[in-house]
Amino acid sequence: QVQPVESGGGSVQAGGSLRLSCTPSKYAISNRCVGWFRQVPGNEREGVASLWTGGGPNIYYADSVKGRFTISQDNAKNTVYLRLDNVVPEDTAMYYCAARDTRYGGPCRPLVPVFGDWGQGTQVTVSS
Repeated sequence: QVQPVESGGGSVQAGGSLRLSCTPSKYAISNRCVGWFRQVPGNEREGVASLWTGGGPNIYYADSVKGRFTISQDNAKNTVYLRLDNVVPEDTAMYYCAARDTRYGGPCRPLVPVFGDWGQGTQVTVSS
């Protein structure tokens, strides 16, 4: 089972920034659809952003984070990042990354049912 490893979470005040990292240990991120997700206890996991690492403009952001979050990659480090800027208390959640099952194609979108091998997540807490 491949399990991405998330890190970089923490506590931050509203308006601040964090950079989350996703470094899979058992597969290369190249030519994969990699997504970031978040979940608050009692709520469903939601897709935040996704990136096709094989190049091209295939990047997606949920409306709730568009203009504030940035997803990027560093193939040399086998890492996908999620930078959170101008955070708000509503961004408080456990953040996860995952890779889309290679059996699925089409546009790279953070759709929970076709992503798997979830990591343990990294907690982001935003105070007002």
